[in-house]
Amino acid sequence: MEFQDVVRRRRMVRRYADRPVAPEALDRLLANATRGPSAGFSQGYAFLVLDTPEDVARFWAATGADPETSNGWLDGMRTAPVVIVPLAHKDAYLDRYAEPDKGWTDRDEARWPVPYWHVDTGMAALLILQTAVDEGLGACFFGIPGEHVAGFREAFGIPDDHIPIGAITVGHRTDSTGPRGSAARRERRTDVVHRGRW
Repeated sequence: MEFQDVVRRRRMVRRYADRPVAPEALDRLLANATRGPSAGFSQGYAFLVLDTPEDVARFWAATGADPETSNGWLDGMRTAPVVIVPLAHKDAYLDRYAEPDKGWTDRDEARWPVPYWHVDTGMAALLILQTAVDEGLGACFFGIPGEHVAGFREAFGIPDDHIPIGAITVGHRTDSTGPRGSAARRERRTDVVHRGRW
């Protein structure tokens, strides 16, 4: 698929067909995610991959979705056969930039007015979303509620120094979502690009 087609077709998909994701497709999603930018080659991200029914069910339970709870969004999202959680590793960046070739020996977070451990992990997540389109799959990025992050960590043994920036469901689109995802469309803002001055 041409890159412009990938960009044009990428939509958040919130309901999935009852079909597994091929292991080789999942491997490509993850391989491409590691090709994203990484400040100083810090490689400060990791991915928790949940691709069994038991692990996916545990994810929803750990992030606050009671099995008896039913609503349009949750019912659709729980049909995904795969959940990927991108995790940012701040210490990898602070440690890397304290090395002699960088010279920030104090590891002061104030040197990072924008936390690149979140930025780079977000870019890796976008590569997963784009690769899903290229593989003929659907995907959706969403946040883990703050009050359930501790429960998620405990359920999956996440180290304290890794921060979940969100989660991505992955699966085959249903016929109802079509190649463009949901039929609902929002008007696009027209004041996004500013040239020379705001």
